[in-house]
Amino acid sequence: MNKHQVTHTGQRPYSCDVCNKTFRYRSNMKNHLLRHTGQHPYSCDVCKKTFSLKSYMKIHQLIHCPYVCEVCNKTFSQKSHIKSHLLMHSGQRSYSCDVCKKTFTRKSYVKTHMHIHSGQHVKTHMRIHSGQRPYACDVCNKTFSQKSHILSHKLIHSGQRPYSCGVCKKTFRQRFNLNRHQRIHSG
Repeated sequence: MNKHQVTHTGQRPYSCDVCNKTFRYRSNMKNHLLRHTGQHPYSCDVCKKTFSLKSYMKIHQLIHCPYVCEVCNKTFSQKSHIKSHLLMHSGQRSYSCDVCKKTFTRKSYVKTHMHIHSGQHVKTHMRIHSGQRPYACDVCNKTFSQKSHILSHKLIHSGQRPYSCGVCKKTFRQRFNLNRHQRIHSG
């Protein structure tokens, strides 16, 4: 019986000598046997950590071999992320607003921009002129006109610094400060 036909018959002709678990494919049984033997035949070239399956090692190796932007040295763990990032440097603006035709490098930027046309942006902007500051910090009572500003402010009290430099590990409360800092590594 060929390998593909086993998929349709439900047969599981291979069994583990240790626990009697059955498998459709011999390769799956061989991988399973490694659990009983404790063998980890695959080793990361960088940190020497060992793995029972080659696929596990490949996933692990992504932490050592990130994709690096040749323009700004920012690092990425996935190829799709660096591709998206490179659009920023190329100036290519493939996404546009259906209302005003303004163009953007990312689809998510268009979605954010659309708030301008919804009227919410106008309300938020008018707070600058009216002096209205509806968001108050529950720790120090400082007030803010925008929700995003109070959320950023609260990090001061919590001590959280969620943004970390991939090169020197320095941490920051705001993404803007991390981005500014990263320029020192790219010359």
